[in-house]
Amino acid sequence: MSSRKTRALLGWAYLLPYATLFVLFVLVPIVVAAYLAVMQFDLTSPRSAGFVGFRNFVDAWKDEYLQRAFVVTAKFAAMMVPSLVVTAFALALGLNAMPRGRNTVRALVFLPTMFTVAVTGILWQWFYNLEFGLFNFILRNLGLAPVPWLSDKNIAMPSIVLMSLWWTSGGTAVILLAGLQNIPRMFHEAAALDGADGWRGFWSVTFPLLRPVVLFVVVTNLIGAFQFFPQAQLLTGGGPELATRGVVQYIYETAFNGYRLGYAAAMSWMLAAVVAVFGFLQFWLMRKEAS
Repeated sequence: MSSRKTRALLGWAYLLPYATLFVLFVLVPIVVAAYLAVMQFDLTSPRSAGFVGFRNFVDAWKDEYLQRAFVVTAKFAAMMVPSLVVTAFALALGLNAMPRGRNTVRALVFLPTMFTVAVTGILWQWFYNLEFGLFNFILRNLGLAPVPWLSDKNIAMPSIVLMSLWWTSGGTAVILLAGLQNIPRMFHEAAALDGADGWRGFWSVTFPLLRPVVLFVVVTNLIGAFQFFPQAQLLTGGGPELATRGVVQYIYETAFNGYRLGYAAAMSWMLAAVVAVFGFLQFWLMRKEAS
């Protein structure tokens, strides 16, 4: 066998494990979800499953609970993404300006991102506990009344956003820091000679050169925000009064509490369509930025 064929076979052999996992855990679920979306499939009576066409999609379009879940998800995204970008930018600028100990501080900043969401949720459940939580302990010592962080519908969502910021800001800051460090020093030196230092230099030099990275961070986190689920599931269970139940949680409850897999699959495709719009928006903006 020629060396060329040997290299080709070796390449396919290296690719096979990934391809197998991709088929099993990506392609097969997509096909199954597409099948279920056009079926009336109830786990309590699987033998009664039948083809219903687009009826699940029509019902989902009229579903007031799904509409409310989309509003909650949009609210989370509107609060989370700008806060995350600003916080991560501040961390990245601070790290970039550090003359010493940058790697140690960067590791500490990135540390929360390495925690699983389950660990993060349990930790912040204690922070927010009405009687024994850290935050209310501090408030009591300051002579202030304790705050029902997770049981007040007006405070629950900001509380989830705060936890999410702590959990994800470090990873986003590292991405922005990498972008900052890739900006040639000569641009800053030229701007300083022209009198554009400090904030003027940031807005006239740093931010324009970092715009592709910022665009990537904004769109990817926007996509992630529209899929938020475990934070609310762990902290509030979607309450109080459904104030924190997003689309993914409603789909989860419909499928595994209500056993309506067909209807849940249809809602999943509707959410996927929304996420795909943001994905295409990212590609379009990145191409426009590159040109």
